[in-house]
Amino acid sequence: MNKMLYSVSGIHNKQSKTQLKNALKQIEGIREVGVNQTTGTVQVQYAEPATEAAIRNCIENSGFKIVYE
Repeated sequence: MNKMLYSVSGIHNKQSKTQLKNALKQIEGIREVGVNQTTGTVQVQYAEPATEAAIRNCIENSGFKIVYE
């Protein structure tokens, strides 16, 4: 099981939080998704066949932006 934490911009309200969670859960292999609207973070637990690249693409294709530091 892998775990990733992303800083994401664009999570403005409960609706966008739910939209992002639902999008990520569509990826096969996603076990758990936690979205913290206050801190703008998304924590994802996943196993194969899910990949980090698929998760990043899903976040960005859902209208959110991953903040790289």
